[in-house]
Amino acid sequence: MKALLLAGGLGTRLRPLTEQMPKPMAPVGNRPWIEHLVRQLRDQGVREFVLALKHYPDLIRNHLGDGKKWGVSIEYVIENETLGTAGAIKNAESLLGDCFLVFNADIVQHMNIKPLIQYHQERQATVTIGLTEVEDPSSFGVVDISETGRIARFVEKPKSGEAPSKLINAGIYVMNKEALSYIPAGREVSIERETFPLLIEAGEGVYGFTMTGYWLDMGTRERYRQVHWDLLDRKLKLPLPGKEKTSGIWTGNSCRIGDGALLIPPVVIGNRVQIGDKAIIGPYTVIGDDCRIANNTRLSETILWDGCHVREGAQLYQCVFGFGSEIGSRHILYEAFAHRIKEEEEITV
Repeated sequence: MKALLLAGGLGTRLRPLTEQMPKPMAPVGNRPWIEHLVRQLRDQGVREFVLALKHYPDLIRNHLGDGKKWGVSIEYVIENETLGTAGAIKNAESLLGDCFLVFNADIVQHMNIKPLIQYHQERQATVTIGLTEVEDPSSFGVVDISETGRIARFVEKPKSGEAPSKLINAGIYVMNKEALSYIPAGREVSIERETFPLLIEAGEGVYGFTMTGYWLDMGTRERYRQVHWDLLDRKLKLPLPGKEKTSGIWTGNSCRIGDGALLIPPVVIGNRVQIGDKAIIGPYTVIGDDCRIANNTRLSETILWDGCHVREGAQLYQCVFGFGSEIGSRHILYEAFAHRIKEEEEITV
């Protein structure tokens, strides 16, 4: 069974980090999320992938290639115009089999897909939607589901207390190709507001299956940070780079830790990282490859992508800095969220 990964989103709520990159390429634990997704699906038996791209597609194609490096095969389809979730699936129709998986590739999840596929086959469904339960469903599309598992309707972002359930669309589907006949070609189509209601009205079998495991939409700054804290706490059990040399501290290759430097777990340090004397790193800090952290610095609850340079005496709290950012000497920053900052530039918080 092929897996279609929808990776064309703009990631507007994660700007400026995603200004010039697709959101699924955002690092999670120093590895692009979309690579994590391909690896975990491969480990569950998926060997053929189709990736639907739009925003800076070459960044994903150059990283994943034809998939041989990962032990899979990958094909690509490009959106020339914004097509929405259903439109992107329709655009990939020629590359899909009679039954296929669909994933929103910017949602971080770690779930077992085999029960979902089995449920779809047992119900002889046209579409089976993976569901996840959330405490507050008011920001999501909530399902009204029967005892038999059929979905009766979707309620988009219901007001508090008005949701028919706490089950939301997890962005994971098993679909039969016949469902694509309900999607018009060449225009933007919403799968929840247009396609699924059409299928339900036509009496097609649209079922929901509650999945277990980790799930979080990383589409906001707060959730992007939370994904990393969950990763460090091992609530999200993706592989971490490097070796856990002491409890809660993972360190990559060819790193230098200066005299008197203190690492407070949990901390992830990438490859070829230099940490200066008397620096204090952690807790809840992720440092990418080739970063340089100068003497007497303080980093806490902070994520640095590859190639960052933190100059002497700087203090970062709850910050996220993109590739190649430079933070000037003695800057004290709270909740800064920036990409490619240079020392002479003004840093906005």
